[in-house]
Amino acid sequence: MTTSVLLVGVGGQGTILASDVLAKVAAGTGLDVKLSEVHGMSQRGGSVETSVRFGDEVASPMADAGAVDVLIAFELLEAARWAHHVAPGGRVFASVRRIPPLSVLIGSDPYPEGLEIELEERGATLIDADELACEAGSPKSANIVLLGAASQALSFDEGIWRKVISTRVPPHTVKANIRAFELGREAGAPRGEC
Repeated sequence: MTTSVLLVGVGGQGTILASDVLAKVAAGTGLDVKLSEVHGMSQRGGSVETSVRFGDEVASPMADAGAVDVLIAFELLEAARWAHHVAPGGRVFASVRRIPPLSVLIGSDPYPEGLEIELEERGATLIDADELACEAGSPKSANIVLLGAASQALSFDEGIWRKVISTRVPPHTVKANIRAFELGREAGAPRGEC
């Protein structure tokens, strides 16, 4: 069986680092891993999408629309744009952060309203990842908060997550990033559980 995870956001949010951590976690358990990145205008705040697929044998780095097991969205509008890629029974973990696209910034389009309600109706877990990152002591660790949340839907041991995160973030931020992961796990726990 192959598990498909789609990570989406905008440039500068750490989407690529998060996908690299996930790929290394999966590979560290002996699974075959395929990774695909689409940067777009990522350096200018444009959309970024990364697909990580893992299993005993993975043929393709990309999942078909409607076949994604876990969607990790670093920005609210990106979560709404990609939610239709999630398979029935799949999970969505989305930051409530809003980063207006260029069309909104220049005034040609409004930022869509009601996205939180739309996503919650799809069963998404909405997380204030920026707030939790600050609580952890590293405002730039919102990506790790979201990985922590999504780890609730993935079957990897917490120890391997901590090990990989410790090797992928700057040494002086390891403690804060591990705390960000832990806070994300708490936020991503199924409702009614800790």
